[in-house]
Amino acid sequence: MPETWHAIVLRDPEKLLAKLPKDLRQRLGKAIDRLETDPHPPGSERLTGYDLYRLRVGDWRIIYRLEDDRLIVLVVEIGSRGGVYKSLAR
Repeated sequence: MPETWHAIVLRDPEKLLAKLPKDLRQRLGKAIDRLETDPHPPGSERLTGYDLYRLRVGDWRIIYRLEDDRLIVLVVEIGSRGGVYKSLAR
């Protein structure tokens, strides 16, 4: 039986999701849900210099960390293509 991961979205990305248009919110939500069955989907990449991964959803990015020991996908940031990486530098 395959391992089942659990996705947790931190407060800041959750607030952003709530403000987005419904169609975009649904696309991002489906992508997060799919991470629970495959935390390394096609197109995901590890970010150089960070213990984080990114998943592209159109012009948007989902930045997440894997907690392998607890089978948790922790969504730490969601943002547009250019801005999401700037927030990681803070």
